[in-house]
Amino acid sequence: MIQNKIFRLILTTAFIAIGNDLLAQEISAMQAPQVISPEVGADNSVTFRVFSPDANKIEINGSWMGFRDKLSLTKGENGVWSVSVDPLEPSMYHYNFFIDGVSAIDPTNPEALRDGTRYASLLMVSGKEAEVFELNDTPHGNISKVWYSSPTLESTRRMYVYTPPGYDTGDKSYPVLYLLHGAGGDEDAWTALGRANFILDNLIAEGKASPMLVVMTNGNAWQTSTLRNKPGIGPITRETYGQFQGQFEKSLVEDVVPYIEKNYRAIKNKDARALAGLSMGGAHTITASIEYPGTFGYIGVFSSGIFDANADMAELEMKFAALKSSNVKKYWVGCGVDDFVMESNKRLLSILDKIDLDHEYYESAGGHTWANWREYLSIFAPMLFK
Repeated sequence: MIQNKIFRLILTTAFIAIGNDLLAQEISAMQAPQVISPEVGADNSVTFRVFSPDANKIEINGSWMGFRDKLSLTKGENGVWSVSVDPLEPSMYHYNFFIDGVSAIDPTNPEALRDGTRYASLLMVSGKEAEVFELNDTPHGNISKVWYSSPTLESTRRMYVYTPPGYDTGDKSYPVLYLLHGAGGDEDAWTALGRANFILDNLIAEGKASPMLVVMTNGNAWQTSTLRNKPGIGPITRETYGQFQGQFEKSLVEDVVPYIEKNYRAIKNKDARALAGLSMGGAHTITASIEYPGTFGYIGVFSSGIFDANADMAELEMKFAALKSSNVKKYWVGCGVDDFVMESNKRLLSILDKIDLDHEYYESAGGHTWANWREYLSIFAPMLFK
């Protein structure tokens, strides 16, 4: 009997302690200051804030900064750290906090996105330049996440498919843009960071682009989806990457295109197919177009080129000549003046010039950035299927 009373007393004491702790947490949460972050000013300056009273150091890195640059936040008496940045050009940006060296998204910003293997918070600075990729009051297409079989890559893989406004309620057939991401990304990249669906929604609504399907695949041949490696495939190194050379391009032409043309109302001819990609996806675009001439009528190469400085240029010229003979309707190349791939880009342009393959070159400001790739898509899409 005495033991039971002691046991009940211990339980009662424990429950009281737990209750007091929860109450203390609730009181602490109620006492935490209200934080607004990010806060965009009338002049497009932006203030970032984060409540972290126990942190020793907090920094921020944003896509408007250098890749490794960081800006320190200042701690206030209420435990809120803050920093303001000079006015930003209207555009979409992403950023991360580094709290005592640990990367974190902004806890008060509900909009987050994936960038390859990391998550980041989204910042939209509105203005005329950003209108083409903002969520506007226009008819919207749909994004489907589609699993398909790839015999070429011996796996079941995933892709995103954009269908334009009116697709679900009509019986019309549409041309298709196959849109490829860069290294470190996956099938999510062109919607999360590229805003491809909003760009197409807005261009179609304004009558600037033809309604089209947009197919966004995973260009990493060793993965199934969202950066998940196929069973038995370990971490990819420079040494193991070579075994997958050309396999994605083969899968694109032999697996993806037939799947789309079987399962969607897609027009089945060269002049109703476009292929474009950024960086690694640009290299995939170059390879797929010259290895399978006559498959795609429109080619777009964003921030890419001939990466191998020791490539057999004579052989490449022959392949590009075959592509030229297939009567490509548009070959468009875009690159930033400060892009680190500029030399590779110049090698591509030299081949196009040498074999006299009609092409259009657009050189923008900046470098290897999503700001440029969104712009390139906004320029390229209206040229298609005219």
